[in-house]
Amino acid sequence: MSAAETCSSNVLKEGELEKRRDNLLQFWKRKTCVLTPDSLTIYPDAQKKAKGKELKLQAIKKVDCVERTGKFVYFTIVTNDNKEIDFRCMDEDGCWNAVITMALIDFQNRKAIQDFKSRQESDNASPGHPDRHMARAP
Repeated sequence: MSAAETCSSNVLKEGELEKRRDNLLQFWKRKTCVLTPDSLTIYPDAQKKAKGKELKLQAIKKVDCVERTGKFVYFTIVTNDNKEIDFRCMDEDGCWNAVITMALIDFQNRKAIQDFKSRQESDNASPGHPDRHMARAP
């Protein structure tokens, strides 16, 4: 399997989203977006010739304010530093907000399992802590 095939097989969703500009006028600007298990990359052009802005899932706190009005679905991505990024997509374009939310949940679950395994390995490796194999309550 080539590197290109590996990359494309990791794409959860690809297509157009409209992103609200941060400036005073707040126009909606069409972007090509690619969602993978670890990030949402936002390209300024459909051909993805210009470098995209990568928003890592680890930097996302939640997908919020989902609203369906007319032909659009509006949603906001809230980052860990409480920055809000507004998006909208055509209703028939498939629920971007749901796919991003599911990718975020999957990412957080993978990270929790990885953290748990790391703690377990460090507990097992540290001397003087016999029989610390019981799970901790959340």
